[in-house]
Amino acid sequence: MPITEVEFVASFKDVDTCPRTQLPEYAFIGRSNVGKSTLINLLTGRKKLAKVSSTPGKTQLINYFKVDDSWFLVDLPGYGYAQISKKRRDEWKKMIDAYLIERENLACIFLLIDSRIPLQKIDLEFMNFLGGAQLPFVLVFTKIDKIKGKSSDENVENIRMAMLEHWESLPQHFMTSATKKTGSKEIIEFIENLNNNN
Repeated sequence: MPITEVEFVASFKDVDTCPRTQLPEYAFIGRSNVGKSTLINLLTGRKKLAKVSSTPGKTQLINYFKVDDSWFLVDLPGYGYAQISKKRRDEWKKMIDAYLIERENLACIFLLIDSRIPLQKIDLEFMNFLGGAQLPFVLVFTKIDKIKGKSSDENVENIRMAMLEHWESLPQHFMTSATKKTGSKEIIEFIENLNNNN
């Protein structure tokens, strides 16, 4: 079912200040400028819920959105943003890692991958971190409408094959396009199924 109600709760600077709640949480994260804010707006059906910018690094805190009073969408800062100091980058990493590892009601992580380009080392490193910590995650390939030349299926398959050089098997994946409104229904159904089965 489409999302009917979304409420911005607040932004938090560390995991200790995040809401104390039993509602399941679904975190969205990816390399800076991967299209995370655009995807969140697509999923929720709100054009300006998450701030969209051509400048990476706009999300700097842990942003909570309550969806239909039944779960939280958690917007995390992007990783790999180079236009900040090493100290600030380390602070972001510490904040993100602590949230992902310590939140007991984190139901699933949506790891966004840019479908237009080959697998990036930083994306693989983050996948390995999630796998090593045994955190549940799925892959979301973004911007499939912007692929030139090759088909989106072929491009994504090339990325998946590169991942399989390091992984025995891969988690479920989704193909998304904000322009063509592709993939949002499948992601919402996936979340609803998890909520219903827990």
